[in-house]
Amino acid sequence: MEMHKKIRLELRNRAPEEVTELVLDNCLCVNGEIEGLNDTFQKLEFLSMANVELSSLARLPSLHKLRKLELSDNIISGGLEVLAEKCPNLTYLNLSGNKIKDLSTVEALQNLKNLKSLDLFNCEITNLEDYRESIFELLQQITYLDGFDQEDNEAPDTEDDDDDEDGDEEEEEDEAGPGYEGEEGCEEDDEEEDDDDDDDDDEGSELGEGEEEVGLSYLMKEEIQDEEDDDDYVEEGEEDDEEEGLRGEKRKRDAEDEGEEDD
Repeated sequence: MEMHKKIRLELRNRAPEEVTELVLDNCLCVNGEIEGLNDTFQKLEFLSMANVELSSLARLPSLHKLRKLELSDNIISGGLEVLAEKCPNLTYLNLSGNKIKDLSTVEALQNLKNLKSLDLFNCEITNLEDYRESIFELLQQITYLDGFDQEDNEAPDTEDDDDDEDGDEEEEEDEAGPGYEGEEGCEEDDEEEDDDDDDDDDEGSELGEGEEEVGLSYLMKEEIQDEEDDDDYVEEGEEDDEEEGLRGEKRKRDAEDEGEEDD
């Protein structure tokens, strides 16, 4: 697919002045030049033209808001001075896999005052002796060359860092929030269990006391019943004795009455 057709496809019915990112990788540049890209893309901040057989930047439009430019795996060998004129605010430039051979070609990037990261990986210039030291000395504004600073510290990936930070925050929330709630839940469960144990103990003690009371009442009732039975027995015995005494006295009186009658 040719570049101008790829641009129309990527617009997706949007106006060029509304686009902030544009990816044109793997399309085809006619005669190795940019086509279909013009000054109407005023809000463009990220532009990628990787592996499009680009050999010249002469037709690059003015993109003053452009921050990141991907030009890897092309056949660019020079003409980098256009970048400072057309894209003065570049902070990231990827020229890896191109035909850049010497320091004089890179020297044109000195005018990109905001440039922080430059990638020349897999270019012939990387075979020069003291390549890294020479580039850092030549372009003192940059911090990272081929993904590493002068102390060989790897450059952070902004998008990955943001994702990692978001992920860390979510993990912390997941660990802190639910864990904290879990502790509260555990404490509440412990309190409920303690309350249940206390209730069980109270019920047990009440049942124990109730059982003791029932037992005592039962024993007391038995003793009372026994006493009543004994009293009844005693009373019955006394009544029998009284009746016998009365009968004896009656017989005695009858005998006396009979004796008197005989006299």
